[in-house]
Amino acid sequence: MFKHFSKRGFSFALIAILLMGVLAACGTKTAAPDTKAPTNGAAPAGDKKPEPAADLTGTVTASGSSALLPLVKQASTEFMEKNPKVTVNVTAGGSGTGLKNVADGTSDIGNSDVAAGDEYKDKGLVDHVVAIAPFALIVNKEVNVDNLTKAQAADIFMGKITNWKEVGGKDAKIVVVHRPDSSGSRTLVKQIVLDNKEFTKDGVTQESSGAVATTVGSTANSIGYVDTPYLNDTIKALKFEGVAFSKDTIKDGKYPLYGIEHMYTKGEAKGAVKAFIDYISSPDFQGKKVEELKFLPANLLKK
Repeated sequence: MFKHFSKRGFSFALIAILLMGVLAACGTKTAAPDTKAPTNGAAPAGDKKPEPAADLTGTVTASGSSALLPLVKQASTEFMEKNPKVTVNVTAGGSGTGLKNVADGTSDIGNSDVAAGDEYKDKGLVDHVVAIAPFALIVNKEVNVDNLTKAQAADIFMGKITNWKEVGGKDAKIVVVHRPDSSGSRTLVKQIVLDNKEFTKDGVTQESSGAVATTVGSTANSIGYVDTPYLNDTIKALKFEGVAFSKDTIKDGKYPLYGIEHMYTKGEAKGAVKAFIDYISSPDFQGKKVEELKFLPANLLKK
């Protein structure tokens, strides 16, 4: 009886053990790796995103042409918004000042309305053409003259014509508003209008294009010259040889009063300086912002 009982007990015990093993296998699953919540706080290797490029940092200094100032200032504002760790400081002072500053290392960029002269040939300057700037001869709105020939304009700026009646206007003494010798605008007008002859020493001299526009706008019988971003409703832009400035008249060679705008660096531009010049030269800025600011694209005159 005992022996028979032992065999049956053994069988039941074996069945119970096997049953427990099956149940354990059904109730236990191998844990899948938790890819969403790593214990060390780091992203799982399979989910790692590419490391972002290093943020652009640094300070860029640019000085020189007041004619180019509106474009460079607007570009600097936009560039700093996109690159908050970069500071761009822009000042005027005239093209001659910009060229001297970049050659001396005082500024990272020298803005100029004119090409660097022979005195800078051994300074290692690199030219970056960034825009075309139309210039205009401007008069106070009360001046009843709308057009000057090249000869008339030259004689006015050289002091040979001193009364508006000599060019079809009313009997009033002409007030000439100049820029200083360091000005690229003055150099352009001297080259294009005066054929490199000298300006009269009579008149008023202003340090910037903005000051010239303000002075002509508030001074009766006055005449000066600015690039077109400085035009406003207090002054009048004259036709030159019967032609008004426009994108088409400049492109077609009918209107000669314009400057090719340069940003010079000492050696090849690098870092934030390069990035800033690249931003101004980019298709997006050249294709839209340049003309919104009343300049023309740098490639306008390329054949």
